[in-house]
Amino acid sequence: MQAKPLLVRKQWLFIKNVLFFTFTSFGGAQAHLALLLKYFVNNTKFITEEELLELNALAQVLPGPASTQTLVGIAWKVGRLKLAVITFIIWILPTAAIMTIAAISYAMLDQKRKFADILEYIQPIALGIVAYGAFKLGKKVLKSQMSVFLSIAAVVATLVLRNAYVFPLAILIGGMISSAIETPKEEAELRVKLFSNVNPRKLIYFFSALLVFALVGAIINRTSPFSLPIRLLENFYRNGILVFGGGQVLVPLMYTEFVEMKHYLPASGFLSGFALQQALPGPTFSFTSYLGALSMKNFGYGIWGQVLGGLIGVIGINLPGLILVLFIVPFWDDLKKISRIRHSLSGINAVSVGFIIAAFILLLIPIGFNWLFLGIMLATFLSLNYTKISPTVVVLVGILTSYLF
Repeated sequence: MQAKPLLVRKQWLFIKNVLFFTFTSFGGAQAHLALLLKYFVNNTKFITEEELLELNALAQVLPGPASTQTLVGIAWKVGRLKLAVITFIIWILPTAAIMTIAAISYAMLDQKRKFADILEYIQPIALGIVAYGAFKLGKKVLKSQMSVFLSIAAVVATLVLRNAYVFPLAILIGGMISSAIETPKEEAELRVKLFSNVNPRKLIYFFSALLVFALVGAIINRTSPFSLPIRLLENFYRNGILVFGGGQVLVPLMYTEFVEMKHYLPASGFLSGFALQQALPGPTFSFTSYLGALSMKNFGYGIWGQVLGGLIGVIGINLPGLILVLFIVPFWDDLKKISRIRHSLSGINAVSVGFIIAAFILLLIPIGFNWLFLGIMLATFLSLNYTKISPTVVVLVGILTSYLF
């Protein structure tokens, strides 16, 4: 009889730690991992350190937000599906709400000079953050001639083709090349054992959702009030399947599709939202709430339409990764033994570095040779790379400087 009250208390303690984690998780995926270790391993012993690192490794292999997937995986181990869903909502909701409100405020105030002045220095700061992300990930990933080649190829393909479908093709090719070159010829029986555990109907549901969103978005007349929300849901869901490497890789995908291809929002609005996201705790992927809300505003939707756009953005981008981690965690012990899957990650990561470099170039073009902005961008990069100053502090200093001067 005492087992159930003890379980309930354990789950409430877990939720309390999720709240602490949500409101202190600045600094991106690497900093998040340290906090996960603090809140769920060292302080409370919900899982072991080995289990945490294995879940983080799984999140790195899968597309989608690594921190979110790791946290949801921990919740699944502690309280199965119900606690995993509650944890996911607690984790994404605060930052997504703030980013949606920011998009509505930006849309309402973008004609007022002072608001534009406040955002002035945020754009080069955002570029410095992107450059820092490319540099750090590049140092970690680009350790062989093959990885350098794949990264350069991804940059060229992105800049030349300027098409959203470059990303899935490059990710697929990069993973296949590194898997073919680096994987020992072994494990045939292990692969059979692994895939015998996969429920094919679940995989059909996963990919069918993308096809349904795309089909409905294509059929509905573009003048219909339902057209843009469905098209946005398809855009975010599709990109959620393609994002390997965390929030920095989200930038080139979103910029290419939302700014350059479909003109849902201007480059200045995109950069301002991305920089603001760096000043907030929580998942970087909540940036999509800002994109969804501002896109809806720019096509004539009111405040409630913008709120819907914010909700579509954060749910659409996170849903593929959430589904995948909940499908795969139960048989991760088998999956992690497959070296063909493990070795494909190096090629995927190399391509992801190329995407970030291409994003930096694409975002730099609208700024041009503004020496003040280039100086701010360089100062941002140097401060992040050579000091312990967090992106949050840099962005807040940029906002304060813009306001005062």
